[in-house]
Amino acid sequence: METWSLTSICVLLGVTARWSVSLNSYSGAGKPIMFGDYEAQRHWQEITHNLPVQEWYFNTTDNDLNYWGLDYPPLTAYHSLLCAYIAKLINPEWVELHKSRGYESPAHKLFMRATVLVADLLIYIPAAVLFSYYLSDGSPKRKACVLLCILLYPGLILIDYGHFQYNVVSLGLALWGVLGLGLGWDVLGSLAFSLALNYKQMELYHALPFFCYLLGKCIKQGLMGKGLFLLLRVALTVLVAFALCWLPFLSDLSQASQVVRRIFPVTRGLFEDKVANTWCSLNLLIKIRTILSINSQLYLSFALTLLAVLPSSIRLLMKPTFWQFRLALVNSSLAFFLLSYQVHEKSILLSALPVCLLLNDLPLIAIWFLQTSTFSMLPLFLKDGLLAPYVGTSLAFLLLSIYLLSALEHCSEEELRLGAYHRLYPCLPRLDLACIVKWKFYISVAVMVGLTVTSVVAAPPARFPDLFPVLVSGFAFLQFLGTLIYFNIVQFSGPPSRKSQKKTN
Repeated sequence: METWSLTSICVLLGVTARWSVSLNSYSGAGKPIMFGDYEAQRHWQEITHNLPVQEWYFNTTDNDLNYWGLDYPPLTAYHSLLCAYIAKLINPEWVELHKSRGYESPAHKLFMRATVLVADLLIYIPAAVLFSYYLSDGSPKRKACVLLCILLYPGLILIDYGHFQYNVVSLGLALWGVLGLGLGWDVLGSLAFSLALNYKQMELYHALPFFCYLLGKCIKQGLMGKGLFLLLRVALTVLVAFALCWLPFLSDLSQASQVVRRIFPVTRGLFEDKVANTWCSLNLLIKIRTILSINSQLYLSFALTLLAVLPSSIRLLMKPTFWQFRLALVNSSLAFFLLSYQVHEKSILLSALPVCLLLNDLPLIAIWFLQTSTFSMLPLFLKDGLLAPYVGTSLAFLLLSIYLLSALEHCSEEELRLGAYHRLYPCLPRLDLACIVKWKFYISVAVMVGLTVTSVVAAPPARFPDLFPVLVSGFAFLQFLGTLIYFNIVQFSGPPSRKSQKKTN
C-alpha cells in the first residue's frame, strides 16, 4: 500500500510539473511565416489526414516539403494521423488542408498539449515507474525518489510541454526496450526498441548497445543452442516490426527511397544551429564547412562517431550484463551527439534518458549531467519565451534530486567509481578525487547560473551578436566531453561494488 501511495504522489507531481509548463508559450507562437515545431506537428496532422499515404513524403501541390515536410519515420506519421482524426472530431478547422496553416487558438493549444500528456501517460511514465521499482535497488522510498527525479527531469518537460514535441513517445518506447532487456524479456524489448526506431530515426543513438547486448547474450548462450534460437526470434521480431511499419511504402521502391531521403537529409550539411557538440565548438577555430565538402563532412563524422562508440560496444559484446548495457547506452548516445552528422540541440535528450537510469547508482554525476543538458538548450528556451519554466523546473530538479538521492553525501571515490583514474595514472600524486569532483560540480553550477543571468540581462557586443549562445554551447560541450570520458572509464572498470542493478543477464 505504501508503494502505491508513493508512486501515485510521484506521478501526480510529475504530471503537475508537466502541465504547469504547458501553460506557457511554445515554439513559433505568433511568429509567421514558418512558426515553429508546434506548427510542424499540427501540419503533419493536416497532411496525413488529407493526403493519400503515397504523397506524405513527396513534394506536391498539396504538400510543400519546404513548409515543415514530414522528415520522421512512418510511425510518427501514423501517430499524426491518429491525432488528426481526433482533432477533426473536435474542430475540422484544425486540420483543414491549406486553410489550417498556422492555426492558433486556446482550444487548439489545449488539444495539442493534451495529446503530449496522453502519450506520456500511456508510454513514458509507466515505463519509468516499472524501471524504478523493478530495476533499481533500495527501499520503496529510495525507488520512489529515483522515480520522482526521473519524472522531474526538466529537459524533457521543457522540450515536450514547452517547446512542443513528442519525445516522450520515442524515448518511452526505448525505455520499454531497456525494461524488456533488463527483465529478460528480450523479444519484447527488441519489439519496443524497433518501434522507437520507427518513430524517430535519432534512436540510432541507442541502436548499437541494443545490438551488442543481444548479440553478446546470444554468443554467451551458445550460437549452436539456446543462443541461436534467441538470435532468430529477435531477428524475426525486428524484421516483422519494420515490415509492418513500412508496409504502405514497400510496394514501390521510389516510395521507400523517398522516405529514407527525408529522414536522412545529408544535403543539409554538418550542422545548422549552435549545438554543444564537437563540430559547432571546433567551427569557432576551424571553418569545417568551408574547408570540407558535404560528402567529406559526412564520412569524417561517421568515422569519428564509429571510433568513439566502438570501445564501449566491444566491451558490452564481451560482457553482456545489464550494468554494462546501461553504461554503453550513455557512451553511445553521447558519442553520437558529440560527433555525428546533423545534430540538433534537442538530441541531448537521447543521452539524458540512459543517464536518468543511472540516478540510483551514480547520483551526483547523473544530476550534474542532466542539469547541464537542460542548460545546453537555454538559447532555445529563451527564444521560445520559456525562461520562467526553465528556471523553475531546473531549480526544483537540482534541489530535490540532491536532497532525495543524498547526492552530495554519498560521493566517495568508491561511490563515484574513481578508483580507475588512479590505476590509469599511477604516476600522478594521490589526490582527493571525490573532493575535486564536488568542487567542479559547484563551479559548474555557478557558471551555468552566471551564463543564464548574463544571457537574460546583458546585451551582446555588436561584433559578436551570438556570443552568449556560443558560450553556453561551448561550456556545455566541455561538460559533455568530460562525461563521455568518465562513463567510458567506468564501463571499463570492474562491476559496481554495491548491488546497483537488480538484473544481470
